[in-house]
Amino acid sequence: QMQLVENGGGSVQTGGSLKLSCAVTGRTTCTDRLGWYRQAPGKEREFVAALPGFWCSGATVYADSVRDRFTISRAHAENILYLQMTIVKPADTAIYYCNIGDTSGYWGRGTKVTGSS
Repeated sequence: QMQLVENGGGSVQTGGSLKLSCAVTGRTTCTDRLGWYRQAPGKEREFVAALPGFWCSGATVYADSVRDRFTISRAHAENILYLQMTIVKPADTAIYYCNIGDTSGYWGRGTKVTGSS
C-alpha cells in the first residue's frame, strides 16, 4: 500500500514563503522518483520538481517556472518529501500534488496554495 499525504498549503502574500510536506507510507524503490506537480484553476496539471527516491542517487529537476525560487528536498529516515517555496507569485496559485513515479505513479490528495497580491 502506498499513501501520500500533503500538508502545509495555504495563502501567502506575493514574495512570501511557504513549505509543503508530503508524508509517504509504503514501499518505494529507486525506479520511482519523488516529485511535486501542480494544477492551477482551468489549467492542466504541470510538473514542478522531482528528485530521486529516498536513499537513492540521481538528478534533481525543476521546472523553469520555479527554478531558483522553489527547493525540493527529502527526509530519508522519516519518508517525508518537502517543497520549500520562496518568492511566491500569484501564478503559483494551484493545487500542489505529491507524486511518486511520475505521471503513471502515485498521487496525494493535494494541498491548495494561494499566492495573493
